[in-house]
Amino acid sequence: MSSLDTRNLNSLWASVMVETLVRAGLERAVVSPGSRSTPLAVALARHPQIDAIPVVDERSAAFFGLGMAKSSHRPVLLLCTSGSAGAHYLPAMIEAKESGVPLIAITADRPPELRDCASGQTIDQHRLFGNYATWYHEVALPDLDLGRFSYLRQISRQAWTRSLSDGPVHLNMPFRDPLPPISDGGKCEAWAHNLPGEFFDLSDNLIVERSRVRLNQRLTTQRGLIVAGPATPSDPEAYAAHVVKLSATTGWPILADALSPLRQHAPADAAVIAGYDILLRETKVARELNPRFVIALESWPTSKVLRSWLEQSQADMLMISERPGSRDALQGRTREITASPLALEIETSQQAVEEYAAAWKSADTRVQQKLSEWMAGDQSVQFEGKATHDLGRVIPDEANLVVASSMPVRDLEYFWPTSHRGIQVFASRGVNGIDGTLSTALGVAHASDQPTVLLTGDLAFLHDSNGLMSARELKGALTVILINNSGGRIFEHLPIAEFDPPYERFFSTPPDVDFKTLCAAHGVTHALIDSLNASSLAAKWAKPGLRVWEIRTDGKKDAATRKRLLRDLART
Repeated sequence: MSSLDTRNLNSLWASVMVETLVRAGLERAVVSPGSRSTPLAVALARHPQIDAIPVVDERSAAFFGLGMAKSSHRPVLLLCTSGSAGAHYLPAMIEAKESGVPLIAITADRPPELRDCASGQTIDQHRLFGNYATWYHEVALPDLDLGRFSYLRQISRQAWTRSLSDGPVHLNMPFRDPLPPISDGGKCEAWAHNLPGEFFDLSDNLIVERSRVRLNQRLTTQRGLIVAGPATPSDPEAYAAHVVKLSATTGWPILADALSPLRQHAPADAAVIAGYDILLRETKVARELNPRFVIALESWPTSKVLRSWLEQSQADMLMISERPGSRDALQGRTREITASPLALEIETSQQAVEEYAAAWKSADTRVQQKLSEWMAGDQSVQFEGKATHDLGRVIPDEANLVVASSMPVRDLEYFWPTSHRGIQVFASRGVNGIDGTLSTALGVAHASDQPTVLLTGDLAFLHDSNGLMSARELKGALTVILINNSGGRIFEHLPIAEFDPPYERFFSTPPDVDFKTLCAAHGVTHALIDSLNASSLAAKWAKPGLRVWEIRTDGKKDAATRKRLLRDLART
């Protein structure tokens, strides 16, 4: 047990917890500096199998961990000191809960006798994250007792398994002095020799057979749809192949959200429809394509147009998702089943009406051709939607794409081309916020062997500019495509844009920031570009480290162009 630190009780306690988590599968931790968390910080830093990353700002740290957990599909440990430090984890814990991302948040704390007595850096940390932690436990104080260490082992194991299956968990861990690894004269070293050799033997021998969800011909119809919502499965290729097989069995087309693997992994001849948001803006087309039965996978897509159309369709619906609880924000005639979409099988002797699927495919082909022609009209970027469209064609095969909320994720829905290039798309769509955008992308890049690209607007980037401090810890390759359109231009598409004042100052909030200077302050490479098609950029995607490529557009003109383009395409 050479990984155990026996210099004192706190050191031994912390190293037993870390060793247990490593045996369970922990590989990565994000540690923010502080005093009360010293024993665990030392244990994480010294363990040879842990990639421990120091990040000063706890808010950025939590999103860095969130990104790594999204990329690896495995729990990442967050560690901070006592007091208000843990409160900065809350936005990331909320996103992790709402999107089902596994995090283990450990907040160090003062012992009970130093609480509620005006002791410094002390707050009530019990259930600090409320219902956003799927499981909470206040860990007992260290004690040199085999039963107490057995308890610690089981709690550590439970934190791992709970996080892996349910999402973010929270452990509050009090420590008494001494916090640094000051020797106790060999007392703990002698005691540790009595730990049983099988103490850490926690191997699992359980084989769980995946359940199957079968639909028979009574539930199928000749006018059916498969709606593939946002999903980040561990094997996107297998996920896409299974959904394409369901489509082939039923003859139903697949309306695939930009955040679904179907947009990036389905073969060219699959009935994957990318332009549904545009198509359904035309009343006559929307009426003609009305379905009778809809199978929704994971959750509803980003498109408000699609959701409204489905809500009005009066179709029978089935939603299938691995995550428990209702995923049906439409609250329609929807049956919900908690299971993996990979478990879905459809048995039918009916034949789909060929004209229905063909109508979808033909309309989508016309839209995509017209869109490509429009985008090819100018090789420079004059419209932020063109930057998204161009990025979809030049991003390296099998790269990771992290996309910010607000306009970037919507432009992805409108303008990102379908392909079979294996792009892995990540977005924080649990609560659809811009919190921690850069730090999340840094985490995705750090945990991946593939180049990573972040598509973001200026406000989302600035909202997490502290993430730039973590650039020196990055082991992967991250390229930021920064759309600088002078503020939050998503509001240009809302009625409030007609009321200025106060619109520009209180809603669009255009920043007055020199991004080149900001990046230089952190030693980060910055370049102002006017095209993503330049051959000089091709060799830089996989270059280790962080680089920011800024594209400047006119936000007001972008909004007007987007509205006009979507209207014209819908009439194609």
